[in-house]
Amino acid sequence: MSNSSTIRTLGLIGGGVIGSGWAARALAHGLDIVAYDPAPDGEPALRAAVDNAWPALERMGLGPGANRERLRFAGSVAEVATAADFIQENAPEREDLKRRLLAEIDADCGGEVIIASSSSGLLPSRIQADCRHPERVVIGHPFNPVYLLPLVEIVPGERTAADAVERASAFYRSIGMRPLRMRKEIEGYLSDRLQEALWREALHLVNEGIATTEDIDDAIVYGPGLRYAFMGTCLTFHLAGGEGGMAHMLDQFGPALKLPWTKLVAPELTRELRDRMVEGTAVQADGRSIKELERWRDDCLIRLIEALAPMRHERRAESPDPVTA
Repeated sequence: MSNSSTIRTLGLIGGGVIGSGWAARALAHGLDIVAYDPAPDGEPALRAAVDNAWPALERMGLGPGANRERLRFAGSVAEVATAADFIQENAPEREDLKRRLLAEIDADCGGEVIIASSSSGLLPSRIQADCRHPERVVIGHPFNPVYLLPLVEIVPGERTAADAVERASAFYRSIGMRPLRMRKEIEGYLSDRLQEALWREALHLVNEGIATTEDIDDAIVYGPGLRYAFMGTCLTFHLAGGEGGMAHMLDQFGPALKLPWTKLVAPELTRELRDRMVEGTAVQADGRSIKELERWRDDCLIRLIEALAPMRHERRAESPDPVTA
């Protein structure tokens, strides 16, 4: 039986933004990687992404055996499946594709190998449906950049075994991640549902000419985003109630929940709205390439992580694997 101490080779199917992030994180923790991506430029693109992430990982501190040369590119899904101790699938977010792909992986890999999907919102019960061994299939949803952000949402399907969730959690912890295990599957899982609500509201504000993309980002960066980084949403509102805490906050501001402060339903993505979003973020990028912006983002994240590290122990003591209700 595979466990976190016996996982030496991580198999990656798909080497895009998320797949390459997994590769960089795992390589930095001393694992071997065998990866496959059907794109013609799959291998050079994956290696370039790892190279771009590596300076940030060096600053964070590389683990024993960390080496970019431990990345091997395979010629097929089957080659990855037969070589890996743990498989992370990172294909595009299409249910039909993932369902077929997981079944293919399941047919080729060893019996105790966990198969995790990086899906950001699909139901695991549906994408595991065609597998002969659905009990070992889980969602392992990370956050970009995967090589720096520790959160990974683990979502079991109806036929996922509890042992698979435990072993996936142990593996993710072994590469420096913080598993958040959900008791029930739901579209979008937890974090993306929260992010989506904010994103939809932002689109409405741009669409109606109320704000630019920069206005919206500033409204988060210089305000609630600073609190979210160490307190989250609920604890922030608990303090908003003063000495009465959450109870007083809800009693006082509860009626405001009926006011039309949010739209929730997304606006129609017209060409005009699309162009506003594209033009606005181009102004914000100010000529910097995606790779340059990624390095700037990584530098900011590292400084934030380092600044918050001494305060992490001050939060309420939590189990290694928090479970959402």
